[in-house]
Amino acid sequence: MKKGKCCDLESCLMCSLVLKEWKLAIDSHRKNFIAKKGEQIFREGDPVAGVYFVYKGNVKVHKHWGDKELIVRFANPGKIFGHRGLGTHSSAYPISATALEETSLCFIDLEFFMATLKVNHDFAFNLMLFYADELQESEKKMRNLALMSVKSRLAVALLQLKEQFGLNETGGLNIELSKQDLAAFTGAAYETVFRMTTELVNENLISLSGKQINIIDEEKLRFLTQES
Repeated sequence: MKKGKCCDLESCLMCSLVLKEWKLAIDSHRKNFIAKKGEQIFREGDPVAGVYFVYKGNVKVHKHWGDKELIVRFANPGKIFGHRGLGTHSSAYPISATALEETSLCFIDLEFFMATLKVNHDFAFNLMLFYADELQESEKKMRNLALMSVKSRLAVALLQLKEQFGLNETGGLNIELSKQDLAAFTGAAYETVFRMTTELVNENLISLSGKQINIIDEEKLRFLTQES
């Protein structure tokens, strides 16, 4: 990663919630970087150095799942990642993070981040709620992996992408993913997800144009997610 000036001290989860006077401390401690498309920001097993916030761009947070990759979540502008490495019994990141496009990042070292939590109660409280939401999503994902068909999990994944990233000016999902990344987010083999994607296209639920995905019939997609 190369150094690069970014961050407006307003947009990210931390800066939007800390005390106004604390932003001066953040400004003096933050380190800004630019990651190239496909660049790994840190690897699963690396020593925990701190946390990251996305200023511009998108990051996938992923981990090994047997001999495959599973995308746990995505971090888009304003979002935190690297926090899964925090804890009293952990000194290594349990996940990896990779830039999906050229991405501007703000890095906060571990010691200063902990000090920020102790001083800024609003931020600490909201981060606790964020962790709780993440835990619920992780539990849902594990349930879906165990009980849902790949087609239903793919429908869930597409609706989650729409909710997080919204739609672009042409009505497509406002994120471009490779089919391999879509499979990793769905939690299934590439070949199976490719086949299920083709089925959704043939059923006129979605359309594809290169890496662009358009949701045509959201109601029917949601119906697929009700499988138990």
